[in-house]
Amino acid sequence: MNADIRPKVREFVLDYARGRGTTEVSDDESLLKSNIIDSLGVFRMISFLEENFPITIEDTDMVPENFQSIVSVENFVNSKMGTSSESAPCGQPPAAVA
Repeated sequence: MNADIRPKVREFVLDYARGRGTTEVSDDESLLKSNIIDSLGVFRMISFLEENFPITIEDTDMVPENFQSIVSVENFVNSKMGTSSESAPCGQPPAAVA
């Protein structure tokens, strides 16, 4: 797990949220359901993630599950970077154990 991801994502989310009148966001709070991040914010976040981490976000990655919370964004970025040891890559089922 890359320890730098969550603080950077949290900083981006808080900066965006402040412009929408929100000053606090928990790591597992739903960014989309709470309207902390809107559709424009998701596109800005995608741009932010591609600029700050060695990843390319494909059209197929643009699903709400990857951007639900700060934790889900962190897990998504880790999976794109191939550093996630906790779960299967986003959008894919866990591998079967032989």
